[in-house]
Amino acid sequence: MATDPIAVSLPEVHRSIAVPNAGGFLRKLFAFLGPGYLVAVGYMDPGNWATSLAGGSAFGYTLLSVALLSSLMAILLQALCVRIGVATGRDLAQLCRERFPRPVGYALWFLAEIAICATDLAELIGTAIALELLFGIPLLYGVMLTALDAFLILWLQNKGMRWLEALVFGMIALIVGCFAVQIVLSQPDWAEVLNGYIPAVSIATNQTQLYIAMGIIGATVMPHNLYLHTAVVQSRAWREDDAGKREAIKFATIDSSVALTLALFINSAILIMAASTFHTTGNTEIAEIGDAYRLIAPLLGSGLAATLFAIALLLCGMNATVTATLAGQVVMEGFLRFRLPPVLRRLLTRTVAIVPAVIVTWHYGSSGTAQLLVLSQVILSLQLPFAVIPLMLFAQDKGRLGKLVAPLWQIVLGWACAALIVSLNLKLLSDVAFGD
Repeated sequence: MATDPIAVSLPEVHRSIAVPNAGGFLRKLFAFLGPGYLVAVGYMDPGNWATSLAGGSAFGYTLLSVALLSSLMAILLQALCVRIGVATGRDLAQLCRERFPRPVGYALWFLAEIAICATDLAELIGTAIALELLFGIPLLYGVMLTALDAFLILWLQNKGMRWLEALVFGMIALIVGCFAVQIVLSQPDWAEVLNGYIPAVSIATNQTQLYIAMGIIGATVMPHNLYLHTAVVQSRAWREDDAGKREAIKFATIDSSVALTLALFINSAILIMAASTFHTTGNTEIAEIGDAYRLIAPLLGSGLAATLFAIALLLCGMNATVTATLAGQVVMEGFLRFRLPPVLRRLLTRTVAIVPAVIVTWHYGSSGTAQLLVLSQVILSLQLPFAVIPLMLFAQDKGRLGKLVAPLWQIVLGWACAALIVSLNLKLLSDVAFGD
């Protein structure tokens, strides 16, 4: 443990991966592949499962347009994260500490920590549910077992960034395979699927649709990913001149955009499967992951679909654990200039998340954990503006970014995303205040 000032993000991997100065497009692109996939796993965690299952079972394919909008917002915001990280050599937490008064910095740090713990809570619950579905491990024991993943993270971090990225990419590939099989087995109406990507008026006029749509956005664009991406992109050793930085921004943006497109496929697949399996058979109130698992096999006539569903859930939970640990380090080191060994940082975050999960599981069982999953996504939605607004302030800061400042169209769209997120949060708070 140390309190010395920390000059760089994630110092154990900072600029640890070489970028070739010569070679073709693919060779250079390969050097930058990885950070985008670390970020993308946050967009397919168990919290996304809960909202997509609820939306697909209740309204069929209608909310696919919301999943698409959320992913487009995420692609834009993460591209701005790449630009800020490359242009300044600082992560978002460090920049916030440098620019804002100390009380504001401490407040932003506290809110970021809450968001990370809420994210970890969703991952913990999702992993525990998957362990129960696959191996019959009681939910309470599964919650306790998830604390062991801290040692896996420690081992992988000691191996180097490429090992972490390879594990995450491999798991994403398996998740995509699982859902590809499930979609084939569920036989969706592809004309209706394509129509679902066109925004429907009912999303704005139907209060329940609007509420679930807000949940999908809140579960997709996650605060900790904005801090994380500005840091992990700096694991590449690009050239420090303007040309080298522009090249780094280009290739790192391609990396994150492709990875988030895969995340869109997975989130769409969950919603499509819920719509084609549950909504079309009259099961319109599927909100709990366990209920979905138990209904898949009899409705599709295949136990394989249910097994793949649980495996994909387990992989999503384990995958997102990696990014929560790294994001926790970035936030603590950047805002406080205080560093804990990764395993201690991981155990601290998981301890904070595991306490409410154990209490709810002990008293209420799986129905309580389902409500806790939804609550974690609401918390994330409320924290999001406190990361997006600072991100946009730095993206347009010519003093810090110089010639690499974000183009006008990105700034305009970025502020539009921030305004939409704030508006949805105000609507959410209004509904809660008036008991709607």
